[in-house]
Amino acid sequence: MTNFPGSPKTIKGAIVGLDLFNPLASVAIFQYNPEQISRSLAPQYSEAGGGRAEALRLAGPPTETISANLSLDLIDQMERGDAGPLGAGISGYLAALEMLVYPKSLLVAANQILLQVGTMEVIPPVAPLTLFIYGWKRVVPVKIESLSITETMHDPNLNPIRADVSVSMKVLTYNDLAVTHPGFWAFMAHQVVKEVLATVASVDNVGAMLGGDTKLF
Repeated sequence: MTNFPGSPKTIKGAIVGLDLFNPLASVAIFQYNPEQISRSLAPQYSEAGGGRAEALRLAGPPTETISANLSLDLIDQMERGDAGPLGAGISGYLAALEMLVYPKSLLVAANQILLQVGTMEVIPPVAPLTLFIYGWKRVVPVKIESLSITETMHDPNLNPIRADVSVSMKVLTYNDLAVTHPGFWAFMAHQVVKEVLATVASVDNVGAMLGGDTKLF
């Protein structure tokens, strides 16, 4: 990353877990934005019978998977005397990502108490609403499907100070969430933004094809 005065300020991407019981436990802001993001979309066509007239009927939005490789590095900060949160290197930053897939310890303890007193039904743990944020045009609710962490360097106390993280996320749509869930509306807003971008780009393409300079904005 350059420090040239004329360089534009880069917005940081993030994966944020929204949890009312511990709102700051899973705020993972990218130290370095990934150089590459892979997105896979599988269209969802209706399987209901209807013959040729129904061949293109959609059952809902596509199933989308987002994959990214993240890098965390504390080397430069250590030269300035920064040993990371609680002096544990990048352990805290890795933990913020890992907590997205852990049930909260208070709920686990509460369930164990309920079991000990003979309660037959316990409260199933629910993961926090997780948002993948990569600029204002891409804020989508996701479910972490896999998280792979490779620690590549440690300090003398064996705290990780450099690591590579691979994360795979399934985008949650309005087919996955109840209308009362905030993630339902987060995805709807995401789709509306996508539709606006597609419309503007299509008008520009038509104008270029016709040899004009048609632009909406």
